[in-house]
Amino acid sequence: MQMRRIISSIFLALALLLFPLTDRAQQSAPATKPQASSSPDAKPQAPQPTQPAAAKQEPTQQSDQTIKSVVNLVDVLFTVLNRRNKLVPELEKSDFKIWDDKYPQEIRYFSKQSNLPLRIGMLLDTSNSIRDRIKFEQDASINFLFSVLRRNKDEAFVMTFDDEPQIVQPFTGDAGALRDQITKTRAGGGTAIYDAIYEACVKELSHPPRPPGDQPDVVRRVMILISDGEDNLSTHTRADAIEMAQRTSVVIYTISTSTQWVSLSQTDPSKLADRKYHLTDGDKILQELAEETGGRAFFPYHVDDLDQSFQDIGDELRNQYSVAYLPTNYVMDGRYHKIRIEVPDHKGYQVRARRGYFARAGNNVPATANPPGGTIQ
Repeated sequence: MQMRRIISSIFLALALLLFPLTDRAQQSAPATKPQASSSPDAKPQAPQPTQPAAAKQEPTQQSDQTIKSVVNLVDVLFTVLNRRNKLVPELEKSDFKIWDDKYPQEIRYFSKQSNLPLRIGMLLDTSNSIRDRIKFEQDASINFLFSVLRRNKDEAFVMTFDDEPQIVQPFTGDAGALRDQITKTRAGGGTAIYDAIYEACVKELSHPPRPPGDQPDVVRRVMILISDGEDNLSTHTRADAIEMAQRTSVVIYTISTSTQWVSLSQTDPSKLADRKYHLTDGDKILQELAEETGGRAFFPYHVDDLDQSFQDIGDELRNQYSVAYLPTNYVMDGRYHKIRIEVPDHKGYQVRARRGYFARAGNNVPATANPPGGTIQ
């Protein structure tokens, strides 16, 4: 009897201890019903442990690293030409070497970009200095657009500049609409080339129209500048214009309106084959604008001389290589970095690419040093 009372007392004590614990557990448990076991022998599933705070931070840390990598990524579109100035489209990643300033870099991403949509800025000098060549400008720009622009694929805008730049036709894929605005241009006033380049890059080419439908967002940003190269009114400098073109990944092709052809023939001075072109100071500026951004400068005698050149430009722009790298020497100082791409095993091959980029600025560098967009341009 004594033993029964002792056992009963023990059970009572255990009950008093267990019921409050069970009650607290029920209060703190989630309001979801446990899943029924599918078989009598199935083991009950252990409750999923709460993820530690440190583990929750892991995706954020990885995300931060990814964001930093994207921001620091330098991407370059470029073309390779052989000794005869013909496209070389069959090269692979292993064929290229790239330097950032004097430091060799590892190519992280490589692709061949073909059939790229074009976003073209047609910039026409309408200052008084080209009054006698305005018809040449109109014909050259119209011929270019009709030979290069593809319906439902490419778009262009027209900007004229004399005392100041002016958009006379916004982005459109309608070559006829572009032609109509070009034929209305008239010459007069001063020349603000650098302001025109700067504004065209910032206002139009930095955020060009997206390709329609399911086409990829990658587009080729192009500027065709037709001028004599003489600037006398810009508030921006030549360096400003080149910098903004490089920041926005705009390649500039220049066409000179100058007529500085010197006859080398005493018998027939009209023969183009017997003429030599004399570069003016303005022509040298046009050449610099093109070379610094990965483009080309043209010095035609007649509009007809440009026909094949325009076709070559179109083919060149639509068939590009794309490389990207994370600079080993990267510092957020807003400083200019020179880019050099070579094809060491193919002597005589020429790489046409922008010559550099501006790093993003750190906290102690003026915000104006930052390029538009999310990557270094």
